[in-house]
Amino acid sequence: MIGKIDSVFIWTEDANKLKPFYRDALGLEVTMEDGEFAAFKLPGGETQIVMGKHSEVHGQSKEPDRIMVNFSVDDIQKTYEELRGRGVEFTREPSPEPEAPMIIATFRDPDGNTFQLFQQTGEM
Repeated sequence: MIGKIDSVFIWTEDANKLKPFYRDALGLEVTMEDGEFAAFKLPGGETQIVMGKHSEVHGQSKEPDRIMVNFSVDDIQKTYEELRGRGVEFTREPSPEPEAPMIIATFRDPDGNTFQLFQQTGEM
């Protein structure tokens, strides 16, 4: 049986370009750093985002919306403002999702990978 998600890997051609984004802009705790690899613990659990250099990955994500990582937050407006203050550029400001009881904000990392913040506003 499949269990919880342990980690999400993000491959890049330049790990040193992405590390500061995840560490400083997103404020994630570094749990491992070794040259071209780094792991970041997500708050409230054991799940990690791991990133590293991969010889077959080059440039910006060619399909940035193919896989999307969602971060659950208690106060989306506050988190949005904090991340914007750290230089995170959003492609969607916090706004209600018409098809679900939640508010969503969308941003991309320096390689163009898509992430979202979401806050539940009611029962699914």
